[in-house]
Amino acid sequence: MIRLVALLSCFGLICSSEPFNYKVNNGRVIGGSDATPNTWKWQVSLQLSYGDGTFNHICGGSIVDSSYIMTAAHCILSSDASQYRVVVGEYSLFEYEGSELFSSVEAIFVHPDWSGNVAHGNDIALMKLAKPIYDNGHVEIANLPYPNQMLPHGFTCYITGWGLMDYIGSVPDKLQEAPLGVVEHAVCSQPEWWGSLAQKTMVCAGGDGVTSGCQGDSGGPLNCLTDGVWRVHGVVSYGPAYQCNLPFKPTVFTRVSSFLDWMYSVMDQAN
Repeated sequence: MIRLVALLSCFGLICSSEPFNYKVNNGRVIGGSDATPNTWKWQVSLQLSYGDGTFNHICGGSIVDSSYIMTAAHCILSSDASQYRVVVGEYSLFEYEGSELFSSVEAIFVHPDWSGNVAHGNDIALMKLAKPIYDNGHVEIANLPYPNQMLPHGFTCYITGWGLMDYIGSVPDKLQEAPLGVVEHAVCSQPEWWGSLAQKTMVCAGGDGVTSGCQGDSGGPLNCLTDGVWRVHGVVSYGPAYQCNLPFKPTVFTRVSSFLDWMYSVMDQAN
């Protein structure tokens, strides 16, 4: 889910029964299209079980180490690691295609300054997997940006995920992708944009009223081709409530380059 602000937050899961022992939240990137299979190999489907033997896709994520995924702190709906399942190598949430690897979660690390309010920032978490991910040809560890790296205004990145395609909610099966132009902080922090809700530890992208992330995309990556390499520069954090693709209200991401020291510290200590 993407945390929705301006009429704050929606956590409802709208699920439909599916085979293969898991369900899918209604969703799609708004204004997106089917991604080419086997392209965004670091994309994760984070799934939660409510004790009935099925799993619900609740958020996206990125593989940042063979034993860790990165997601949004607001995606952590339970502190019980045993309730989660991570699926990598996923493309169609409705089919088992043989490319998927499934892992339970051993430990959850939420940023210590996360307050539960996306406007305060620090919306980032790491999850340690119970077993390391291996390269089956369909998964890859994400490249990350340089410390404190910032992208110029108008730079085109791609959001990927299984979030809502509209505020009514339609259900695609395939991973979606959509281009979003970066909105620099000096613009995004203006009153007609996100104002004081936009911080320098965030990345704004989109805001054209057509293309955006939405509920179900939270925790997923903002993929940007920098220095000839695809890097995950952002973690989907929040957007406007009820209608995700509002003009001057771009999708807001946690800026990964601002949190690298914390991430590496957690992974080093936990290992």
